Amino acid sequence: MAGSKQKKYIAIAGNIGAGKSSLTSLLGKSFGWKTYFESVDDNPYLSDFYEDMRRWSFNLQIYFLSSRFRHQKTLMEAEFSLIQDRTIYEDVEIFAKNLHEMGLMSDRDYKNYCALFNEMVTYLKAPDLLIYLRAEVPTLVRQIQQRGRDYENTIRIEYLERLNTLYEDWISRYENEKLIIDTDDLDFVNNEEDLGTVITLVEQRLYGLFN
Repeated sequence: MAGSKQKKYIAIAGNIGAGKSSLTSLLGKSFGWKTYFESVDDNPYLSDFYEDMRRWSFNLQIYFLSSRFRHQKTLMEAEFSLIQDRTIYEDVEIFAKNLHEMGLMSDRDYKNYCALFNEMVTYLKAPDLLIYLRAEVPTLVRQIQQRGRDYENTIRIEYLERLNTLYEDWISRYENEKLIIDTDDLDFVNNEEDLGTVITLVEQRLYGLFN
């Protein structure tokens, strides 16, 4: 594979339930990349956040930000190719912004959060390729229900719709290398042909294989 010997840093972005973790695993296995996943199950704030978003929004976002910043520093120092489930950019562009717009994070906390993010991001390198998984809300809801995480049972459709709007705005402004994959009619977890389609798209974007 042309260019495959070079170290690559890939990141997968997308709404809750878009299939980021699954695709991270599948692409990591297919390309031989080391995988890094978003910290979810050991997150000490997530359950509380879904019960009372206004009370716990700032705590949750600071936890995600510090956790992902530590991961990003590790990834930048790695000597091997890797793929990451969710990016640090989504924290400020999607989730914190949405909480602030919904009145669930105060102006003071949001300003503090953004100032911290802006300091952190100056030390970081953008991915060689950002893969954005685009999915409509019914697809997200179906996949959230399938994985059955208790703390996600209270997620409202309106919340997912707002996140989708913010994702579309962010990805339209994202200036580095990106690949947008519409996933509503794809099942890359259970359908090998669909997975092959995604792998081909990634190969083309990374290594210039347009045959």
